[in-house]
Amino acid sequence: MRVAVVGAGPSGLVTLKYLVTAHKFLGCKPIEARLFESEGQIGGTFVARVYEDAELVSSKQLTTFSDWRPRDDDPDFLSAERYVEYLNDYCTHFDLWKHINLSTKVVSVSRQAGGGHTVVYQKEGSNSSWECDAIAVCSGLHVVPNIPEIPGVEKVPVTFHSSQFKKRADFGVDKTVVVLGSGETGADLAYLAVTSPTKQVVLCHRKGFHFAPKRNPTPVILPILGRKPKPRKTLPVPVDSSRASLFDTAYVHPWLRKSNLLWTYYNWYVRAILWTTTGTTHGLDQWVGGITPGLEDSDKTTVFFNKSNKAGPYVSAPYRPKTKSLLETFRSAIIAIPPVDTHGRQIDLAPWPTHVDSSGVIHFRDNGREEYARMKDSRIKPDILVFATGYKQVFPFLDASSSYPTASDANVRSVWHRSDPTVSFIGFLRPSLGAIPPLSEMQAQLWVTHLVAPHLIPRPLVPDDEPHYRLLHPPESRVQYGVDHETYAYQLALDLDAAPGILEVLGVGLQMGGRSIYRLPLTWALGANFNAKFRLRGPWRWDGAGRVMTEELWQTVARRGWFFGHFSLSALPMMIFGPISLLFWIYATLYELFFGAVEPPKVKTKMVNGVNGVHQD
Repeated sequence: MRVAVVGAGPSGLVTLKYLVTAHKFLGCKPIEARLFESEGQIGGTFVARVYEDAELVSSKQLTTFSDWRPRDDDPDFLSAERYVEYLNDYCTHFDLWKHINLSTKVVSVSRQAGGGHTVVYQKEGSNSSWECDAIAVCSGLHVVPNIPEIPGVEKVPVTFHSSQFKKRADFGVDKTVVVLGSGETGADLAYLAVTSPTKQVVLCHRKGFHFAPKRNPTPVILPILGRKPKPRKTLPVPVDSSRASLFDTAYVHPWLRKSNLLWTYYNWYVRAILWTTTGTTHGLDQWVGGITPGLEDSDKTTVFFNKSNKAGPYVSAPYRPKTKSLLETFRSAIIAIPPVDTHGRQIDLAPWPTHVDSSGVIHFRDNGREEYARMKDSRIKPDILVFATGYKQVFPFLDASSSYPTASDANVRSVWHRSDPTVSFIGFLRPSLGAIPPLSEMQAQLWVTHLVAPHLIPRPLVPDDEPHYRLLHPPESRVQYGVDHETYAYQLALDLDAAPGILEVLGVGLQMGGRSIYRLPLTWALGANFNAKFRLRGPWRWDGAGRVMTEELWQTVARRGWFFGHFSLSALPMMIFGPISLLFWIYATLYELFFGAVEPPKVKTKMVNGVNGVHQD
């Protein structure tokens, strides 16, 4: 079999690796795979669209692939430069370079009359073609800029998309900078602008956002006694590695899985922690710009966390209460996260602009919120306007006459269309509180297995197993491909029969011996759904998975705080949802025994947003 891979970002590289190693795991013949990349180096958006001080918002523990781990001295959050180095090392370790064609643009992909596909590619000005049996489209979400129409924007002296931004010096000196878009990139750029010698920085949003911590919070207890934050020997655990999987995704009854009780708990937990530690529920020390009222509590909408929260203190600076209420005085005397000192600098939050007038002054729509009331009489004349407005999904190389699906058409786990499994789309989703690369690894495992060894997939991949991991968005939202990282990863593991049970984990731990006897089951139960967990069994079983779990990932679990980690995110939800799942199992068993057909109980729940974070414009 011959397979073409389009794109050398993380998704393309991990797909290539599973293709060329499939014969070692699946009992199939070796696959001939070629990867085509238009740029002169691998890395995708982490090379082509990065800027000064760029840092991953997902942790190294979650982001890196299951069988090629980060260095011990790597920080929890890798710089973009270090992550690209990691990807290069990955290619070297798995001998992928001989399959990679750099500076090679895919011009077109078309269907052959008798089946298969023809890839026409261009290298050094000349076109060539390659025939193959399957295509993996891994060209990425962040390629073609999305530029919304703003009437009169041509009156602004300098406008550009965030993909063109490289360094603070691009903002110049004493300039008024307007950033459109309150997602992670928009927040990053607003922070870089306000910490540069700019005159004014304005951040525009559509429907609000939710600043979230990258690490579990570590508030000061009893600051009224003069206690201050203390230097820690070990940093708090990244938030994306903090969610225990036992009774959250593992051993969850299908009725509970399809309800929203888990999300309701995490929503209330997030709100409670935010208010308790900072006095506001909009976000981490976020006093303005919360999710639009009504949208936040909608049973049809889920939004994303924004973990690029360095801009948060500057956005909140003009809105943080100058005088405290009695309740706030009491709360902040008991527990608090001290606000960051912005040294008098601030980011002015504004609604989305309606237009730029003939004199170059920008005007904002009336969203009925406090930021509009504060900004409506301001005369903002931007010198620089940055579109941090995301990207479009386009596939210009797919031949229109060949009736190819696109990523939005992929209706089997968002990877391929049910009518044509020879065309896959790897990495075209957006996880809440997670990362794309590890999900791409799981997608690649599932697709390659289905492609060459479908008998190893134990059950049909039915659509009924998909709604529980999908994030729901309003129809007008640009992003319609959100998933919950933990539940999506676990579903793919179930599809591959790669999700180990407690008895199997205990058995592996006993075989490993020593401290692994307790470390492996505890990491399995209390750890997030790291991909190494799903290499303990299944078609892609790897002997090194247990070592990764009991050494590197054990350290991540062990360094969690007790109350804000082990209790609130592990013990408490287990004590709540373990018994609920057990009751559902008992109810379903007895009902089927006596009546022959199982009817799920009426569970009155609604989709909530606290656990899933912030909308990106």
